[in-house]
Amino acid sequence: RMEHLVLVVVIIGVLGVGAQWLAWRLNLPAIVLMSIAGLLAGPVFGILRPMHEIAGLSPMDALFGDLYQPMIAIAVAVILFEGGLSLNFSEIRGLSKGVLRLIFPGVPLAWAFGAVAAYYVGELSWPTALLFAGVMVVTGPTVIIPLLRQSKLNVRPAALLKWEGIVNDPIGALLAVLVFKVITLDYGEYSTGEVLGGLAIAAALTTALGFSLGKAAATVFRRGWAPEYLKPPILLTLVLVCFQIANLLQDEAGLLAVTVMGVTIANSRISSINELRLFKENIAVLLVSGVFVMLTANLTPEILSVIDLPMIALIAVLLFIVRPMTVMVATIGAGLPWQERVLAGWIAPRGIVAVAVLSLFGTGLVEAGYADGERLVALAFGMVFATVILHGFTIAPLAKALNLASRDRPGVLIVGGSPWSASLGAMLVEMQIPVKIADASWRRLRPARLADVPTYYGEILSEVTEHHLDLNRFGYLLAVGGNEAHNALVCTDLAPELGRASIFQVNARGKDDEDRRALSFTLQGRTFLHSAVGLDELISRYHRGWVFQQKQVSEDYLPEAYLKDLGAEGEIIFFIRKSVLLFASREAPIKPEIGDIALSYVPKAVEPIPAPPNGDKPAVADGPSEN
Repeated sequence: RMEHLVLVVVIIGVLGVGAQWLAWRLNLPAIVLMSIAGLLAGPVFGILRPMHEIAGLSPMDALFGDLYQPMIAIAVAVILFEGGLSLNFSEIRGLSKGVLRLIFPGVPLAWAFGAVAAYYVGELSWPTALLFAGVMVVTGPTVIIPLLRQSKLNVRPAALLKWEGIVNDPIGALLAVLVFKVITLDYGEYSTGEVLGGLAIAAALTTALGFSLGKAAATVFRRGWAPEYLKPPILLTLVLVCFQIANLLQDEAGLLAVTVMGVTIANSRISSINELRLFKENIAVLLVSGVFVMLTANLTPEILSVIDLPMIALIAVLLFIVRPMTVMVATIGAGLPWQERVLAGWIAPRGIVAVAVLSLFGTGLVEAGYADGERLVALAFGMVFATVILHGFTIAPLAKALNLASRDRPGVLIVGGSPWSASLGAMLVEMQIPVKIADASWRRLRPARLADVPTYYGEILSEVTEHHLDLNRFGYLLAVGGNEAHNALVCTDLAPELGRASIFQVNARGKDDEDRRALSFTLQGRTFLHSAVGLDELISRYHRGWVFQQKQVSEDYLPEAYLKDLGAEGEIIFFIRKSVLLFASREAPIKPEIGDIALSYVPKAVEPIPAPPNGDKPAVADGPSEN
């Protein structure tokens, strides 16, 4: 029995993480592949079917027994906390009115419209329809955040969808609690007013609990009362404590408490907040992977068999009528452009919370005498699959059509202004590759401005920068400033967002790990260029007249010929291979292939161009690029 459970956990982990990796490689929605993996492992091939079937139980209930529901509940709590930890009030400047409108009157409108549709279209009884519609107001962070990561939306619409998804999740759970309490009310013991009052008090107490624990954690971390290595486990323990105490006060109130706790910590200006976010994000990725596989694998033929035409019609009405109408009405006068309202009106994927809550209350409704409660689980999965697939495959093209996402290929962010970086930026502009040069010095940006290269004047590591510089537009980073410690800090700070493989830096002193002047390799990006020369040498070459040169490697101009023309001194900058930039680095040498567009840095064949006065105007290759 124990060996079998260990094998099941291993399979779930491999399927979940493997689906996310495959989605990254194929640029597909991760949630779609995780759902497919769960379906294949569960109802299709029966890989996760228990060795000894237990009559009347679904596969996961039979495998994990009484631990299954608590496992899902804890996972959802940690995921919601991690979502709250990413909600910084500064990122919704100019959007706060829109976010509030999506909560009120957005939530009541969605609840009312959804209940009417569930009753008249889905043929559910009014109590069941009200409970179902209450849960359907959620747009879960477990699906929203992976979609945002994949679609590379602009900052404003991404923040709008993220805030709505994380804030509405616990609200939907509490609405389900409210409806369930009222329709199963023993009127001989409590009145409706007493039930509503009790829920309001419980919501207030759990909100205060989450806020208090969040402030307490922030104070402990800010004053240095906890060592760095204990901060993540302390935070995880506090999340579980907060979740359990809130649930003791009121069923499902723990979701609200942990969300409030996460938002409180996110806005408490803790110096180690980025490390805490990274730790929680890593946990959340694992939990999302495992939980989605488990939930989809838990489907049985009996659950799927109850799907009928009214249920399909209800899902269609919720997608194409209820959600767009709710957003359009709720955001009247909210100051949102019509493009953002259209996107928000379509993108509303449901996730783990919807399935988990309806799985819990569906059984309770059946026990209370509402037979159509057994249809809720199938409806929940139907909504999840419909929204995940439709929204997962349409968010990127719709965002581009509405001009809410970059249409260009991933660009290059160059951190560090200098004549050499301005020269490189000018060449990238000529090659129609998006580029921006960032520096905190207006003077160092002068060569780039004179060369008409887009610039960002400001400290790239500032918290304010993320509200003025859309990092989603960039897929590559070159840290080429004059301070190698700053370069390393930039690489370390942006590595979680861009990925270590896409970050390069110069000035990493010394090839010997024992060199006491060298920075630790764990702090650096990949070392830029095969020769690993520093910025001083690159600027010296610039003043000696070196130029950037573009060539096409083809059947008529073979890789061998290109390398021969490049010579011993020439530097490969990057190859464009199937629309992907492959930068040269010491750690990952690259070689030309037929079909590549190569950019190199080479000595000029004629007499060196003297350095311009004041070193202002950068030099680029004369005439059109060679092909």
